[in-house]
Amino acid sequence: MTTFVAGAFAGVVATSATYPLDLLRTRFAAQGTSKIYGSILSSVRSIYLTEGLPGFFRGLGAGVAQIVPYMGLFFSTYETLRPLVAELDLPFGSGDAAAGVLASVTAKTGVFPLDLIRKRIQVQGPARKRFAGGLIPLYGKGVLRVGKEIVGKEGWRGLYRGLAVGLIKAAPASAVTMWTYERALKELKGWSTNEKDT
Repeated sequence: MTTFVAGAFAGVVATSATYPLDLLRTRFAAQGTSKIYGSILSSVRSIYLTEGLPGFFRGLGAGVAQIVPYMGLFFSTYETLRPLVAELDLPFGSGDAAAGVLASVTAKTGVFPLDLIRKRIQVQGPARKRFAGGLIPLYGKGVLRVGKEIVGKEGWRGLYRGLAVGLIKAAPASAVTMWTYERALKELKGWSTNEKDT
């Protein structure tokens, strides 16, 4: 339970602190060949002038609602699987990486609908019709309302549109992160032990 709470809290702080950058990334990706923003500076200026400061946090509710269970699920699944996978004879100590992949797939799949809703909310606003060739629908306000509208128009499968690509990106990243984390932690503990002995 401690791992779940710590992971969830860390996720909320990190998501909130970096959310404007996430919004910019999503909007840059959605603009396609028809450029709405010429640079990061022009995008910041445009969003501030047309949407105000709240424009940088459009969809934050979905982001926080997604990251709490994601980080909690990820770390609790990882800590549960790591000892089990460690018993397997995997090369290069890659049990940590395998546990990271399984934890990532579990957590990403579990919260993917909120991730999709967050991205759809992020591209709302005055420039909405100019994103993705004008194909972005206008949604109502709020995470639940947007979710209901997606299900109404696209069915339940609409909430998982793009999941495969998301897993292809997240799984290897988590494998590398957790493998590196465990190696770094082991080295740091070794340094700490050596310092105590001297």
